[in-house]
Amino acid sequence: MCKHVLNAQVAIRAQCCRKWYDCSECHAEGSDHPLRKTDEMVFACKKCKKVFRKDMTDYEAEDEFCPHCDNQYVIDALTPEARVGIETGDLRIDSRVVKDQRMKVAKDLTSIYDLEVSDTLG
Repeated sequence: MCKHVLNAQVAIRAQCCRKWYDCSECHAEGSDHPLRKTDEMVFACKKCKKVFRKDMTDYEAEDEFCPHCDNQYVIDALTPEARVGIETGDLRIDSRVVKDQRMKVAKDLTSIYDLEVSDTLG
């Protein structure tokens, strides 16, 4: 998964090292060399899992779709934004945002030592 582009629709094969990356920033982080420019790019569609090539010198509007499943892979990129906030109006009415819903605790516990938490530690 790419942490730079949240809605990446294709993976790109880098011609310099022949490895698959979701974006050029992922290549820069994962390799020790710059990304080599090329006229022909190799893509892998994340929807149908098939590989296809595109000639970038003759790129047109119909080339924005996967030739196998018609998934549009050229879309506006969603990048992660750093923000802090609560997605509810009033905590007195709906306090689910402050509770940890991942761990359900049994109702008949008499002591804190009755909890089985060995799998959640470390």
